Amino acid sequence: MKVLLLGSGGREHAFAWKIAQSPKLTKLFIAPGNPATASIGENVPIAATDFDAIKEFCLDKDVEMIVVGPEDPLVKGVYDYFKNDAQASHIAVIGPSKLGAELEGSKAFAKAFMVRHGVPTAAYQSFTKDTLAEAFLFLEKLKAPYVLKADGLAAGKGVLIIDSMEEAKLELTKMFDGKFGAAGNTVVIEEFLKGIECSVFVLTDGCSYKILPEAKDYKRIGDGDAGLNTGGMGAVSPVPFADASFMDKVRERIVEPTVRGLQKDEIEYKGFIFIGLMNDGGEPSVIEYNVRMGDPETEVVLPRLDADILDLFEGVATGTLSEKSFGIKKEAAVTVVCVSGGYPEDYAKGFPIALPEASESLIFHAGTALKEGKLVTAGGRVLTVTSLAPTKDEALAKSYATIAGISFEKMYFRRDIGKDL
Repeated sequence: MKVLLLGSGGREHAFAWKIAQSPKLTKLFIAPGNPATASIGENVPIAATDFDAIKEFCLDKDVEMIVVGPEDPLVKGVYDYFKNDAQASHIAVIGPSKLGAELEGSKAFAKAFMVRHGVPTAAYQSFTKDTLAEAFLFLEKLKAPYVLKADGLAAGKGVLIIDSMEEAKLELTKMFDGKFGAAGNTVVIEEFLKGIECSVFVLTDGCSYKILPEAKDYKRIGDGDAGLNTGGMGAVSPVPFADASFMDKVRERIVEPTVRGLQKDEIEYKGFIFIGLMNDGGEPSVIEYNVRMGDPETEVVLPRLDADILDLFEGVATGTLSEKSFGIKKEAAVTVVCVSGGYPEDYAKGFPIALPEASESLIFHAGTALKEGKLVTAGGRVLTVTSLAPTKDEALAKSYATIAGISFEKMYFRRDIGKDL
């Protein structure tokens, strides 16, 4: 099977690594890819949202399946584009329809979906700049901390959790004034959920589903969950508190109502559902949906997945996922993200990267480029270092040992990933 993978980050490098292990694969293309994916498949200089160019390429190269990594192409309707094109409708797209992608593309859409289908979540209301006075009144009814969410896509940074009412009102005003661009034209204000977070990943063909290994990621830039939100500084899998009892509740109260809700609302959905959860004393509730795999969670989930991933994707595409099976490795996986100094705010690019000649870890490239034949930094999150071991602590030690052999100017990483569990 010829496969085109869309995206260029650490998540996509991990997908490329996993897809390349499939005996069903004859050729892997990655658009646009990164320097590391070029050694696994063939990078193609096409943007992940240039649907016309993607179609032309797929027809020219006889591509049979498109695997979508990031959210942008999904929210912009890549699934619908191919389904409704007479020439290209035979090409399977692993990802939801444009309407399904609204579960991530619009926080208000997602919250309304949860309420409509009885999925446990925090109380909320949505507001625009025109209803700022009502938004202030709603805030005043809530207890601190206050949760403000930009309705649209904001690269994982559109959620603010604020302790002070005065600051919450100020930040809300900034959001309406363009702090997150058009993503903040509508803001969802919701009650704060207590507990500890984890993420559950579901693969569905729209009818049946498979629950993949769970993970916990670390969003804040600083140790001890201090500082600004980022796209993610590390992740661990498995999550100790996500035991059989907790996961039974997740399946019954969240996963099944979500998949049934998609069917009831006649939403086409063939891909991943990322469910961000809060565990409050063993009781799960949903913080948010994403419509693709997370980053850096993918970098711990896929290494623990004992499966031919293309076989699972075939099941998704043909509606036969219920007939497929997979295993989950008992080993723990920990990934630590190496970022550019200054991230998630301003940072410089173009610094040479030194990598170890050999490593027990998987080093996934997130923000790298080649400059005059040399590997350099090209993003805020530069590398993710994943290790597998019998225990979380051993995996963590392996990742930090590998990081000791990595260097680039102003490199920074958290030193406490997984240590709260």
